[in-house]
Amino acid sequence: MATFTRQEFYQQLLQSCMIPTAQQGLEQVWLLLLICLVCRLLWRLCKQVAALPSYAKHLSTVVGGFYVLHHFFQLQMVWVVLLSLLCYLVLFLCRHSAHRGVFLSITILIYLLMGEMHMVDTVTWHKMRGAQMIVAMKAVSLGFDLDHGELLAIPSPVEFMGYLYFVGTAIFGPWNRFHGYLQAVESRPLSFSWLRKVSRSLLLSIVCLLASTCVAPYLFSYFIPLYGYWQLKKWLRAYESAISFHFSNFFVGFLSEATATLAGAGFTEEKDNLKWDLTVSRPLNVELPRSMVEVVTSWNLPMSVWLNSYVFKNSLKLGRFSAIIVTYAASALLHGLSFHLAAVLLSLGCITYVEHVLRKRLSVIFDACVLSKRCPPGCTHRHNTNLWVRLLNLLFGALVIFHLAYLGSLFDIDADDGIEEQGYGMSYTIHKWSEMGWASHWVTFACWVFYRLIS
Repeated sequence: MATFTRQEFYQQLLQSCMIPTAQQGLEQVWLLLLICLVCRLLWRLCKQVAALPSYAKHLSTVVGGFYVLHHFFQLQMVWVVLLSLLCYLVLFLCRHSAHRGVFLSITILIYLLMGEMHMVDTVTWHKMRGAQMIVAMKAVSLGFDLDHGELLAIPSPVEFMGYLYFVGTAIFGPWNRFHGYLQAVESRPLSFSWLRKVSRSLLLSIVCLLASTCVAPYLFSYFIPLYGYWQLKKWLRAYESAISFHFSNFFVGFLSEATATLAGAGFTEEKDNLKWDLTVSRPLNVELPRSMVEVVTSWNLPMSVWLNSYVFKNSLKLGRFSAIIVTYAASALLHGLSFHLAAVLLSLGCITYVEHVLRKRLSVIFDACVLSKRCPPGCTHRHNTNLWVRLLNLLFGALVIFHLAYLGSLFDIDADDGIEEQGYGMSYTIHKWSEMGWASHWVTFACWVFYRLIS
């Protein structure tokens, strides 16, 4: 497209990329959306016409979940089914224990490690990674909720499998608690607000897919022509790769909002007011960030809640920094134990920790609202809306964008699809970051040294 005029470029982009990409995206997910809607209507109809036994509702979502798993993974879905059966077996054998969450975590850890060590061929395993992750997160959260007394009894096998294979979350997520699943199968009334939420999330998912596939690769060559500055080209290309990767995640996030809401999950009740307000990602907080803490939280809100509730809090006895590293290590394992993902997530852990302690120290020295998280209204800081405070927060935000471009350079939009499916190796990761001069790591180290000097 480099030889096209701007008008020709936009015509080619629309005809050769945007329209085909949107069509292919809808072709991939229409059946999943249809099954979610059918289950929702079935539960609602049975609630109004005839009282459907509870086990029948759970059985229907198991059938729906199995069907969409087979549609996306064919016979390879057996590895997802095997994990779910293994989880219930462990839960049943440990039914009198007070550490069911720990036993389930260890079992899942061993299973995932065996899979990553080529118990299954790499391409097949990576394709199932999302579904495996959702099953693992649901099982672990259920185990810890039982240990903490939030659930009074172990679910029956059909309830357990219905939760794990809930059709609205079986493929793209997001993670939801067992209580949320029970509310979904009870089926709240159909409403315009429900339909509006589904339509909005689905539309935003398509927009993010187009941004990732058709806009990000040409961001600085056509949309904002800056490639003429050859000194910046390496970093601009890294930023394009980061943006493409970000919006592919937002595509999955908004799509998971649509499927979960379509199936009847993702609402809050306040007295008689029902709000369909499931939020998975907050793109603006990622692309225009205040801090890296805000980025990692807004990247996937349900997963952030899961990691905080079931990993970080249970690891705090090891110390805050150790708990952060354990949390990011758990996230790396859930996302697939590939070197480049582990390197990115562990680097994120270090960057997040250094940023947090540095900004906390600066907030004490200057008595100002420069913490990683926004201060609540009426905070006790002396300086909160001053121009220099805003500029300092903008500086930290710009630093976060720099880190994101550096980390995103690993997800090269020009990389071979075969390499991407199998996962990037150590040599690839080291090569890419060497090209960038290990800049983000050096800046993080400098920030840590500065923090130690002012402590």
